[in-house]
Amino acid sequence: MRLFDKIKSNILLLFYSYNNVTFGKNIFLESNVKFYKYGRTSIGNGCLIRSWSIFNPWGGEIVIGNNCSINSFTHISGNGGVYIGNNVLIATQCVIISADHIFDNPNELIRKQGEVREKIIIEDDVWLGAQVKVLKGVTIGKGAVVGAGAVVNKDIPPYTIAVGVPARVVKKRNQL
Repeated sequence: MRLFDKIKSNILLLFYSYNNVTFGKNIFLESNVKFYKYGRTSIGNGCLIRSWSIFNPWGGEIVIGNNCSINSFTHISGNGGVYIGNNVLIATQCVIISADHIFDNPNELIRKQGEVREKIIIEDDVWLGAQVKVLKGVTIGKGAVVGAGAVVNKDIPPYTIAVGVPARVVKKRNQL
């Protein structure tokens, strides 16, 4: 059986060699998922990736563990590296971006000032609600839940619930 025999038709695969994207076993990709070149993307076993998701390593890497669910319109940018553990649930329209522009000099165009790249780690059994934004340099601990619309710009401890802009921990999961 060929690699893409189990993958639904109409997938937009934007890479020019199979060397920069690897797929585990028993994955399901819906239509119009985009994988860009210029870096490395690895998808683990048993993952579900919904339509219109974008994986753009931008010279870095994106590594996704096993049994993850990534819902529609999610954008993952791996400039500084994005590492997602096993059994992670990512709801629709999430943005995970591991770089930021430098803008210190007002006399120079922002686009010419470079960028800062820092890895993002999302540990096992995390749930990101709809439209969560995860910014560079963040670790989201095992078993954490991040509420819809939150902007995560600081680490989230394991087994906590974080909400808001910026995201802040409101309780531990064992205190429900």
